[in-house]
Amino acid sequence: MYVDESGDVGMENSPTRYFALTGLVVHELRWREYLNQLIDFRRRMHEHFGLRLREELHSSQLITRPGALTRIKRHDRLTIIRFFANELASMGDLNLINIVIDKQGKTTDCDVFEIAWRALIQRFENTLSHRNFSGPANPDDRGVLLPDHTDDKRLVQLLRRMRHFNPVPNQPQHGMGYRNLTLTKIIEDPNFRDSRHSYFIQAADLAAYLLYQFVAPNAYIRKRGAKNYLTRLEPILCKVASTNDPYGIVRL
Repeated sequence: MYVDESGDVGMENSPTRYFALTGLVVHELRWREYLNQLIDFRRRMHEHFGLRLREELHSSQLITRPGALTRIKRHDRLTIIRFFANELASMGDLNLINIVIDKQGKTTDCDVFEIAWRALIQRFENTLSHRNFSGPANPDDRGVLLPDHTDDKRLVQLLRRMRHFNPVPNQPQHGMGYRNLTLTKIIEDPNFRDSRHSYFIQAADLAAYLLYQFVAPNAYIRKRGAKNYLTRLEPILCKVASTNDPYGIVRL
């Protein structure tokens, strides 16, 4: 599972109301095929828009802080984002797990980072356990985390802790208390990647950006009618992550 985020985890003086976290899950039997497809996509974007293969496709910066990519017209940069979403949606055996934290109304000591990551890791574990990801599935499948750099040390500590103590509240029909559902399907510590060197991290970044714009679009995204670009990814949304949301978004 490749992971990236949009927004920030701060509770005080934060510029963002929401924090979005997206995990892009790809089975090892599809990894090479989809990497080749991403490379082909980037070649087409180079041919049509001049986006070089070695340039990072960082979606939020593409719209608001493009740097050297100002040479590409802004509406063309948004077109690249739309084409990227369409390309990912065509990879039917990808799966996207989406977590959104609404910080409004929460106390200042709320640990947004841990709440979001714990929810994402638990959904990854549960979906592996029940073999509910689309695409190849083996009875002994295991998963590994490949996040963009974040608070690396905290994430490693959280994952290690969840292997020994992972309290999950009981459903109301089962009474008070919790079950200790320790992780068994996720192996190793997180293997952090630099997004500049990973097309899959850049894909997770795109999905996280579209998730954030779905709940809190900026002025340009609203003006260009791009708020619902997340729905272009519907074929690969992991809807079993949350049955309370039509797109499977875990809203906390």
